[in-house]
Amino acid sequence: MKRGDFVRELIAAGCSLKRHGSRHDIYVNPANGMQAPVPRHPEIKDSLCALIRKQLRL
Repeated sequence: MKRGDFVRELIAAGCSLKRHGSRHDIYVNPANGMQAPVPRHPEIKDSLCALIRKQLRL
């Protein structure tokens, strides 16, 4: 999945960017306080997208 599409999906679900790391951006779900790193690769594997969704409890 394209990173831009995945980030738009996270934002549409109510998540927001907490901070930029050196190789990852940290997104947080304010509804439950969970946070997860999102890599800055142009393509993110679907299995990793599913793991990030699970970490954010979406």
